[in-house]
Amino acid sequence: MDLQIHELVGANHAAVWQPWAVQYFFLIATSATALFFTLPAFVLRRENRLPLARLAMLTAVTTGITAPIALLADLHEPNRFWHFYAYFQPSSWMAWGAWIVPSYVAALILYAWAAYRPQLAELSEGHWRFAWLFRLLSLKGSGNAFTPAIGVAAALLALAVMTYTGAEVFVVRARPLWNTPLLPLQFLATGFVASIGVMLVLNALMLRERTMETYLNRALVAALAVVGLIGAIWFALGLTGIDPVIAEALQSVAGYPVWRHVALWAVLAVACPFTIALLKPSGTGLLTGLIAVHAAWMFRWTVFMGGQSVPKVGSGLYDALLPHGLDSLMGVIGTFGLWIFLIIAFTTFIPWTRAGTPERHAAPARRAASQS
Repeated sequence: MDLQIHELVGANHAAVWQPWAVQYFFLIATSATALFFTLPAFVLRRENRLPLARLAMLTAVTTGITAPIALLADLHEPNRFWHFYAYFQPSSWMAWGAWIVPSYVAALILYAWAAYRPQLAELSEGHWRFAWLFRLLSLKGSGNAFTPAIGVAAALLALAVMTYTGAEVFVVRARPLWNTPLLPLQFLATGFVASIGVMLVLNALMLRERTMETYLNRALVAALAVVGLIGAIWFALGLTGIDPVIAEALQSVAGYPVWRHVALWAVLAVACPFTIALLKPSGTGLLTGLIAVHAAWMFRWTVFMGGQSVPKVGSGLYDALLPHGLDSLMGVIGTFGLWIFLIIAFTTFIPWTRAGTPERHAAPARRAASQS
């Protein structure tokens, strides 16, 4: 006679990571990966990459500014923010992130300012209403030969951002779904999927450049191939038992139909845009971009909110879909609303489509300045 034991009573624990954290991890990854698409034009001075670099800079700056705001919302208490600085813990990845993220955002904004400084200086000329503002923004100069150096620094900080965001989740040993070295790599790969998807959507809505659309769709094919490869390796390591932690993670969700649906969704979310972008890279940017953004965002939602629904001990699943109900949903919508507002503000007040490659030598001082 087989003895079967069913647990009838279990404790329901509140989710630690909130939906605002999903927004933060999505937006910061989008920003950090988009920045790398600016390097060929603004660091290596390749003029043929200028249209893509301008679009990538728009993506990187707007998501990079929005991301820390979502993170502050997830902390809930102002004290938690300044405690990272007042009581620094070198062994905590979150403590390092408190320094890495502001440094990255500052470098990103400085990088964008340097790239657009000549255009800001042009707008400062004349006697129109806001000329004084652009004189202030351009610091009464137009030279930007230092742009590549700032771009390299921003790129290094972007790598640091992707390292810390992956590591702070990977180190949680209590959750087998998170505790795998493949997770930081998947965060990076899906970050590229997100940034490429955003640029495809923005290009379809604002620029409609077919050459850029084709290039981005081909880049999306490569990024999705990497995502699929990492996912296949993770599944194979767990299925064969080579990695006991991944095997435990698979076992913890194998008996739930909802997780089988998640697995099916993941396969389709990678396969559909991959197939469309591969077979028809031109004319499909809006569709592939939207699916790519959806896939990258839902991956993070599944990792954080879905991962917290799996109990560390006990049976069943916790209710971690929307921990704060309507407030959680409004937080997600509000964060996206802020991002859209920044896109509108950036494209309205910054001559982002006119940026050129940086100067090779420092520009001479203005004659008026030398005479003074």
